Amino acid sequence: MSLIQLLSKIPSQFCSQQTAEDMALLAYNRALKLSSPGSPVVGVGFTGSLASSRPKHGEHRFYMSTRTADRLWISRVTLTKGLRTREEEDRVSSHLLLKAIANACKVPSNAIPELSESDVSDECEKQFNEDQELEQLINGQICFKIYPFRSEIPAERKIILPGSFNPLHDGHLKLMEVATSICGDGYPCFEISAVNADKPPLTLSQIKDRVNQFKKVGQTVIISNQPYFYKKAELFPGSAFVIGVDTAVRLINPKYYDGDYNKMLKILIGCKETGCTFLVGGRNVDGAFKVLDDLNIPEELKDMFISIPAEQFRMDISSTDIRKKSGM
Repeated sequence: MSLIQLLSKIPSQFCSQQTAEDMALLAYNRALKLSSPGSPVVGVGFTGSLASSRPKHGEHRFYMSTRTADRLWISRVTLTKGLRTREEEDRVSSHLLLKAIANACKVPSNAIPELSESDVSDECEKQFNEDQELEQLINGQICFKIYPFRSEIPAERKIILPGSFNPLHDGHLKLMEVATSICGDGYPCFEISAVNADKPPLTLSQIKDRVNQFKKVGQTVIISNQPYFYKKAELFPGSAFVIGVDTAVRLINPKYYDGDYNKMLKILIGCKETGCTFLVGGRNVDGAFKVLDDLNIPEELKDMFISIPAEQFRMDISSTDIRKKSGM
């Protein structure tokens, strides 16, 4: 049951290569969520059918998978039946699993001694280039990818400014600067969702072009596959999201929650429980400049929203206007 809960499905075989790969991918995504921006992470999956108190009809075997940003390793080992006790089979499988983790972490091969026993083992390695990794992200296999173009030591808390950044402009950079000063601590990250609720997903070339903008200005950018804020909050718990008042209007509008006010409240309270907050900057909405105080925020959510004063940030510029002026 624990494996079914982990995978959110009943696997066709509990002890199989696919199950080991699925476990490694889930572990990799969880490691991404728990790590600091740019930290290398590894996901590990292991499933086996080893010696037990009752004789097994099938082979004694196990599958291991390790997953990093650019590689996937798979190993299948078949143990000689009746040769070892359960404890000895555990020792062999644990030893080989440690070696697999060491290999994924680029630890020197001689750091873990070889076993004297020899059994049947099949290994394979698949390398991913950046295009393949981004395709996996768009398809929902990987939850996000960070491009850490900043040299500062990452803080644990993230200050995240989501957007399409088509193009990135001075208003975005200034807003992040002001938001960081208000937060006092945190690692500033811009975030682009490759998947949009109302539009086709971004293409690989579009993602690369937008990422390159942040490389030029030395700012970290996250590419995720979650267009909804309550999902972003799950990915980045404890983060401060920097948004415009126009986005805040949509965030508290029951229209975007099937017209159900209580559903809207429940979802946003869930965001609040992750420790996330929203820093709200003023924007022109329907021809008038509005700030957070102009919105009717539900009482239960008020402490989740923090105003960015107009005297600290007001820049009436938008990516849409820039595109129109440049004929994009």
